[in-house]
Amino acid sequence: MKSVPANRYWIFGLLVVVGLAADLVSKRIVFQFLGAPDGSTNWLIDSWLKFRLYTTFNEGALWGIGQGWTGMFAVFSIAAAIGVMYWLFVAGAARSSWLTVALAFVMAGTLGNLFDRAGMHGWARPDGESLNAVRDFLHFRFGTFDWAIFNIADVLLVTGAIMLGIQSFFHESKEETTSEEEPASSQQAA
Repeated sequence: MKSVPANRYWIFGLLVVVGLAADLVSKRIVFQFLGAPDGSTNWLIDSWLKFRLYTTFNEGALWGIGQGWTGMFAVFSIAAAIGVMYWLFVAGAARSSWLTVALAFVMAGTLGNLFDRAGMHGWARPDGESLNAVRDFLHFRFGTFDWAIFNIADVLLVTGAIMLGIQSFFHESKEETTSEEEPASSQQAA
């Protein structure tokens, strides 16, 4: 186990709690205000860029891919949460404040959607069975391109993933740096 600065635990925990709260509270407010999905809503922005609040339940992933695979996505979410904790605090990735923030966003988004997939939001199917589906409500359209309906958890997940991509693109591993420096050192000694 690698040493991690104590403030990283606080930063990670605070961002996860704030992100998770923003996701769950926003879902609750929008679904209480608009109700269950019924297909009716007006565009709040109605130009080339369109935006509306449109409630829907998604039993899959982005754009509804994998509909009905809620259990698999829940298991994947739990594995991802465990992986994030291991990577940060056992493998020592939390020594980087950038990775701490990125993985806090991933964790908050993962937990927000896992909450819904576990049916903890309280919505039920007409037969009374728990509705294990993610509550989505943010809908954009760009011209004729209809973007997926999503939520704050999705925004957090994508933001964290982009941050991880940036980190991997700009981060040189110690092995690469060492191997590049060795020939230069050898040439200077000669």
